[in-house]
This record gives sequence, structure tokens and C-alpha cells, in this order.
Amino acid sequence: MNQAKTATYNLDLFEQPAARAAKKEPPAPELPNLDELRRMFDIYNEKYFEGKLPRVTITYSGKMMVAGGYYPTRREIRISEKYHHIFPDEVFDTLKHEMIHIIHFKHDAVFREMAKQIGASVRANEHPSLRKPPKYIYICPGCFVEYPRHKRLRMASCGKCSKGGFDPRFKLVIKPRPRKGVIRLPLSAQP
Repeated sequence: MNQAKTATYNLDLFEQPAARAAKKEPPAPELPNLDELRRMFDIYNEKYFEGKLPRVTITYSGKMMVAGGYYPTRREIRISEKYHHIFPDEVFDTLKHEMIHIIHFKHDAVFREMAKQIGASVRANEHPSLRKPPKYIYICPGCFVEYPRHKRLRMASCGKCSKGGFDPRFKLVIKPRPRKGVIRLPLSAQP
């Protein structure tokens, strides 16, 4: 009976490097090179913007978690490698989207209308691997509901427990994180 319990806990702590290498993911699809992106920028500029857009720098970013971005102070369009390795067919759609941002910075009605006219999407797709994990997890002391947040909260209470504004009885507290290197097993699994 004791052997059956140990067999159910497969933590892969002692997995050999050769076994890890065998689990390699398939190679990421190849994205268009920067010259191809610049060529498409020129084509789209003539076709959709009558050649009126200024010349901008186009780069790939290995850090971005969104499809792309336009940086007006640098006159630069950045295309996300991470996003487009997941959605490779959307590289040129992202380029068109960012080109609209050169003349319409916000996603307002004018932006949406222009995106519709040139066949560019307004919003990018979502994917779990593109989400940042929350930096803080708050918990309600009353109902124990968790509230993941990227920014630290000062005075916030549970929306379910407090009625009509802040209630100090239900002030959200930071959920303690387990210490690094400590594996906590359920009580039934401890010797």
C-alpha cells in the first residue's frame, strides 16, 4: 500500500537531460525578414495611404507580449516575435494595424473605420503563453475569493462582501507565496 502512494507522486525532479531534450518543441515558423516587412510597408503605404505615411523604422522585438506597437517619438514599428511565432499568418495584418497608428493613435471610430477599409484587425488574438502572470494575488478574508493583480493595491475591499464602497472588514490582503525550494505536499501525502 505504501508503494502505491509513492508511485502516484511523479514530480520529475530527477528527469535526465536526455529525456528533456527528447521533448523538444517543433521549430517556430519563419517570419518575414525586415527587408520584406519594409517592402510591404511601401506597398501598403501606396495602396491604402496614397504614399503619405512617413518612412519609419521596422524592427522585431523578442520581449513584446502583444502583436506590435508604434512608437511615434522614435518613428518605429515593432513587431512581436513571440506573438507571431504563435500566429504567423498575422504579421502583415499587424503591420497594417500599426501603420494606421501613424495617423490615428487611439482605437477610436476613425481608426476602426480605416482598419475596416484596408482589412486590418482592430484587436490582436489572445493566447495563454502571452499573458504575464499576476505579480500580486489578493484574497478576501471573508469569502476567500482571489483577485490577481499586476499592480499593488492600497485600499481595496472585496466587491462581493462589501456593500457600497470600501469596507475595512473585507480589506483585501496579499496571499502569501510559498518559499522558494519548498515543496508543500497535501497532509495525506506527508509521512
